[in-house]
Amino acid sequence: MLTILGFAMIATFLVLIMLKKMSPIAALVLIPALFCVCVGKGGRLGDYVIDGVTGLAPTAAMLMFAIVYFGVMIDVGLFDPVVRGILRFCKADPLRIVVGTAVLAAIVSLDGDGSTTFMITVSAMYPLYKRLKMSLVVMTGVAAMANGVMNTLPWGGPTARAATALKVDASDIFVPMIPALAVGLLFVLVLAYVLGRRERRRLGVLTLDEVLVEEPAEAVLVGAGSGTSPARSGGSGPGLPVGPDGDDGFKGLDPHRATLRPKLYWFNALLTVALLTAMIMEWLPIPVLFLLGAALALTVNFPHMPDQKARIAAHAENVLNVSGMVFAAAVFTGVLQGTGMVDHMATWLVDNIPAGMGPHMALVTGVLSIPLTYFMSNDGFYFGILPVLAEAGHAHGVSTLEIARASIIGQPLHMSSPLVPAVYVLVGMAKVEFGDHTRFVVKWAALTSLVVLGAGILFGIV
Repeated sequence: MLTILGFAMIATFLVLIMLKKMSPIAALVLIPALFCVCVGKGGRLGDYVIDGVTGLAPTAAMLMFAIVYFGVMIDVGLFDPVVRGILRFCKADPLRIVVGTAVLAAIVSLDGDGSTTFMITVSAMYPLYKRLKMSLVVMTGVAAMANGVMNTLPWGGPTARAATALKVDASDIFVPMIPALAVGLLFVLVLAYVLGRRERRRLGVLTLDEVLVEEPAEAVLVGAGSGTSPARSGGSGPGLPVGPDGDDGFKGLDPHRATLRPKLYWFNALLTVALLTAMIMEWLPIPVLFLLGAALALTVNFPHMPDQKARIAAHAENVLNVSGMVFAAAVFTGVLQGTGMVDHMATWLVDNIPAGMGPHMALVTGVLSIPLTYFMSNDGFYFGILPVLAEAGHAHGVSTLEIARASIIGQPLHMSSPLVPAVYVLVGMAKVEFGDHTRFVVKWAALTSLVVLGAGILFGIV
């Protein structure tokens, strides 16, 4: 019964948010509360929620201060050179913009943190998508898939969890998987190219003056769409303004914004490098690092109290949206785990693997990792289910390392899971409905995971 109710709870949640019948926050709270009562454990709801909140509190704190930190770095101009470089490559061609989104997300993902990747990627690309009237779900989908492939880095989380759970070396998991993951990343770039061509056909191509990144410029629409009449920046057409006002402006590129701190550029760059290094080396817990980093960045760049308050207020909406979503997700995960639904679901899945598939447990693990890492947390999958799959594989002569490598294949889809806090940073900053993002990305992300799995089998890795 718990197995059926667990799957029913997840399905109800996904259907309601995809049909936009409930907001994600409301669905994350009310649906598990209802199912907790149906299970007959309504009296324990408070305990489950507190356990869930306790488990996710460090993540919420990390996201809150990470948003403030990187928001300040964007304000002071740290990422302006990166944004200018991407924009010079993209020009105003929708195809190049979508490919540029994938490239930027993949590069920034090297730091191993999804929230950081999404904050930088959306800050750089959102103004282009918005002003050219491109599909924002294309941006969120491509960024999530590129980050999902790169999330398999040894310091990204899943690989480390698999290594810990199965007591093997992380490098022995990751290094042999590099060819298959490279194929997956190449597939994401090809998919970005295809989606970009579709956007180009829909919107046409804009040609922009090279001074776009420095001051307002004219834009002329060429090809499909609304003809060839020029559109002045700041008007209702597709012109691309550079200014501090309005959602359509290049807020992050206004060279005259009051928050720029060019004299402190190298301080901010070194602080960011030091912060990311400390995060990768695990010198301190990540929430503590971002708390210290945000406090230091605010104090040095904005020594006057009113300026500090203004910067915090400027990013308060993102902080509230993301932290609220994380704590709502804590209700969902708390009920799912506290009632035992997740354990029964995992046991049911493992028990229903056909006996003839024993010698192919690496393939089974790879296939199962796609839905399971979407419907549950990485901790639940890697520490709860993976050891069981590894034991089943070992009984049929399948090595533990093969099982471990197969287990990271589902990450391209996992990064869009409603249980991943970083995805709320992505959709929140991009002003995209979570249901719209889910409808768009699930099929492509699952296909990306299957491509990685196919490459792994072809190369004899899994």
